[in-house]
Amino acid sequence: MAEPNFSWIYLIIFLAIPLARIIPRLLAKKGIGKKFSQPPPQNDIQSGFTENNYNVSETKKIESPKPQSKNDLVLGTLNRGSKTFESIQKNTGLDGQELDSILEDLEKNGLLKVVHKQGLLGPKTELYPTDKGFKQYYS
Repeated sequence: MAEPNFSWIYLIIFLAIPLARIIPRLLAKKGIGKKFSQPPPQNDIQSGFTENNYNVSETKKIESPKPQSKNDLVLGTLNRGSKTFESIQKNTGLDGQELDSILEDLEKNGLLKVVHKQGLLGPKTELYPTDKGFKQYYS
């Protein structure tokens, strides 16, 4: 008598289950799949003016309490976790020469610490705010 072949069970366990988890992620990344639309929030207060009916979240802007100089802008970006020259430049929108002079100035004043590391693809330079830089930005 021939024994039954149950090798298809291994296909289900080792292929179908992981694919069932991966495929929805790929579909969501491509924008295909379930899209849940939420109705816009309605205000309880009705206004008589139709031109004042606008989305409140679009008009809210977070403004800093004091006008920031470019040094404070770079220091704030450093305090938020940007470590490389490129990420700081991307977040602040400053050009290379101007950012380089600002970083040199911050390092000279003791607000910035430069750390040279050896990475897998070669040496890399990381920038960290010092305690003095942290205190100056948040004061």
